[in-house]
Amino acid sequence: MASIALSYRIPPNEFEKQYKDHLSDFRTWDQKDHAEEWLLFPQNIGAHLSIDETALSNGELYTLVTNKKAHGKKGALLACVRGTKTADVTAVLSRIDPVARNLVSEVTLDLSPAMEATVRSAFPRARVISDRFHVQKLVSEAVQELRVALRRDAQREENEAIKRARADKRPYAPHLYANGDTKKQLLARSKHLLFMPKSRWHDSQKKRAKILFTAFPTLRKAYDLSMMFRSFYEHPNDPATAHARLEAWYAKIASCDIDSFLLPAETVRVHEETILNYFVNRSTNADAESFNAKLKNFRALLRGVSDKKFFLFRVAKLYA
Repeated sequence: MASIALSYRIPPNEFEKQYKDHLSDFRTWDQKDHAEEWLLFPQNIGAHLSIDETALSNGELYTLVTNKKAHGKKGALLACVRGTKTADVTAVLSRIDPVARNLVSEVTLDLSPAMEATVRSAFPRARVISDRFHVQKLVSEAVQELRVALRRDAQREENEAIKRARADKRPYAPHLYANGDTKKQLLARSKHLLFMPKSRWHDSQKKRAKILFTAFPTLRKAYDLSMMFRSFYEHPNDPATAHARLEAWYAKIASCDIDSFLLPAETVRVHEETILNYFVNRSTNADAESFNAKLKNFRALLRGVSDKKFFLFRVAKLYA
């Protein structure tokens, strides 16, 4: 709006005020009275939905329900509810006709128990699918947790070596690996390669990984467990095959005895049903994350949200 105003030699603030009060139908908007609490657009319901949370301003969370078929464009936004409480979100979604809600066949979401409870209550016939990227992130973080712990030990070891060198009045000379890294640097610079499969490593990462896994064999086991879980998502074609591969992964974790993987494995087992539902249509929550990114970009374009109702009105105009 500022660009339009400047091109016509109109003060931007005045033009925005004119748009808000006269050019748009904001003043007569039928959802204006409750916009800060909830928005609902029943006409945008579809068979495949996503649910996620986002912060509109000052970290205040809103729950968003979107229609996958709209691909983040007009008609994407089904509901926007302030907060993440199951009761609040369900109360708004329950305003949609029960017949339409029963036609929803699947809903993707992250690992939030509150969101899962909302979906099961509002869309009783829908298949609940835990987003694969949230689950993979949980497993990848177990590898990074081990790497960070080893790096902390290396930092402690280096500090002690420096103290001894100073006490002996001699210069400190750290041990260098073949690629020129110290132990601390080796662990710090290996962060990204531990997220990627070997096929995507470039030459320096291949060299660093070889040194890393020789120096820290436990980290190699952790990396192999992470890649084994990644392949679980990439190769199976049906839930039964996927379940068998998952059982093999649980057994591998039990034999490796790496503490950082115990919690992720337990979490995966708790959410096993909704994780395996992914293999029916291979649906993810990527469209919801993309929609959240669009809202953040719109908020950045406006340099923040000074009038929440008017911001939500404009979001509704664009995406509902």
